[in-house]
Amino acid sequence: MGRLQGKVALVTGGSKGIGKAIVERFAQEGAKVVFTAIEKEAGDVLEKELIPNRLVFMQQDVSKKDDWERIIKATINKFGKINIIVNNAGIGVFSDIEKMDEKNWNSTIGVNLTGTMWGVKYGIKSMKNNHEKNSIINLCSVEGLIGDPDLLAYNASKGGVRLLTKSAALHCAREGYAIRINSVHPGYVNTPLVENLEKTDPKVKDHLVSLHPMGRLAEPSEVANMALFLASDESSFSTGSEFLVDGGYTAQ
Repeated sequence: MGRLQGKVALVTGGSKGIGKAIVERFAQEGAKVVFTAIEKEAGDVLEKELIPNRLVFMQQDVSKKDDWERIIKATINKFGKINIIVNNAGIGVFSDIEKMDEKNWNSTIGVNLTGTMWGVKYGIKSMKNNHEKNSIINLCSVEGLIGDPDLLAYNASKGGVRLLTKSAALHCAREGYAIRINSVHPGYVNTPLVENLEKTDPKVKDHLVSLHPMGRLAEPSEVANMALFLASDESSFSTGSEFLVDGGYTAQ
C-alpha cells in the first residue's frame, strides 16, 4: 500500500470497466484522483461509493480541446498539481472497410486518438515544471498491434495511440522533462462492453476466450495493476514502451 502516496491522478473513462478498476486501485495506493466520463450519472454514482475528498468526478468529452483545458485547470485547482494521467476513455464500433461510414470513423478517431493526443499534450503542459516524477499512461489494445477485419476505425485509432505514445515519450526525454509516457495493451477484458456483446450473441464470449492461450478473459483489476506499476516510481526507466496484458494473445 502507499505506492502512489502524495501523487495526484487524472483518469478518463473512469466510471466503469477498466477505468473504474484503475480509479479504485490508485485510491487504494494513496493517490488523490479526479476521474472523468461523458456520462454524468454513472460518474456521480461511483463518486458516492468511493473515498470522499480524495476522489472527485468531473464530466468530460475527451475529444474536445476545451474540455481538456477545463479539466486540467479544475484538477490543479482542487489538488494543486497533476502527476499521473491515464488516457483510458475509448469507444469501438464493429465495421469493415466497405461498411465504414463517416460517423463511425470520426467518432472513433475523435475519442480514441484525438482525445488521447489532447490528454498527452495538456498532461505534459501541466507536469513539465513541477519537478516531480510524472507518468502518462495511454490505454491502447492488442488491436493497436494486430489487425481485425471488422474493427477498422478501432485498429486505426489504437495503432495511432501506440506511435503517438512513442513520439511524445521521446520528446519529453529530449527536453529533459521528468515525464514518462507508456501504452498498455490489454486483450479482451470482462467489462460491460463484453457483457453487452454476449447479450446480442451468446457465442461471442466463447469466441473471445478462445483467442487467449490462457483460456480466459482478463479482469479489469489485472489491467489496473499494470497501470499502477507504470504510474508508480517502480517503472522509472520505462518510457515509450508498450506493455501487454493479453493472456498470450499476441504471442501466437
